[in-house]
Amino acid sequence: MKEYEVYSSLKVPKNSKIIVRLDGRSFHQLARDLNLIKPYDDNFYNVFSNVCEDLFKEFSASFVYAFSDEISILLDKVPFNGRLEKIDSVIASFAASSFVMHYNTQFRKPPAFDARVIPISDDDILEYFKWRQDESWRNCVNSHGIFYLKSKYPNNIANDKINGKNLSDVHELLFEHGINLNDVDTYKKRGLAVYRKNKKVVGFNKKENKNQVSYRSYVHTDWDLPKFSFDFFKQIGVLK
Repeated sequence: MKEYEVYSSLKVPKNSKIIVRLDGRSFHQLARDLNLIKPYDDNFYNVFSNVCEDLFKEFSASFVYAFSDEISILLDKVPFNGRLEKIDSVIASFAASSFVMHYNTQFRKPPAFDARVIPISDDDILEYFKWRQDESWRNCVNSHGIFYLKSKYPNNIANDKINGKNLSDVHELLFEHGINLNDVDTYKKRGLAVYRKNKKVVGFNKKENKNQVSYRSYVHTDWDLPKFSFDFFKQIGVLK
């Protein structure tokens, strides 16, 4: 019966790099069920950062980036012998389990993520993450915009007022009413990321009778990301 399995033979090339992108399923309803604070709920994003750290460690990622209910995982080594259905199903289910584990509450409906695999070259890594970070900014502007409008108008009127407006229009609308998005937390504008950093460790070398400096890597969650650039990814070792 093995031949009846759909996509069982579909594989990612072993020597390629991939990005696995997860998206929360029906997280708008989940936000209502959990009574999340709008436009951004700090507790939700603390939990989301823990999920990102778990994914980073479990799958030996080189970089994990998240905003809203979306997570992008950059993998230098393709897991599960490149089997596409295993990569998608295991990573998505792991993320959902991690979310439930860290979110200490009773869920009305189990949360879930969908997953897609994106083979990528070093030349395209920067452009991919710049694209997603641009989307994070768009999400930030629109979230604050609709939140402000719904505080003034019924939902249907607020939705009509924001439909068709470009980002600069919404940004200007907020600024005119005393809301400066430059002042909001950086992670709300640019997302958050998990990657490895090196820390300096000073120890005493008894044999040479002197202090000795070494460096150890640790998993770092960055809530204050800059705008993505080649220099940023080179500094953290993702690009050379």
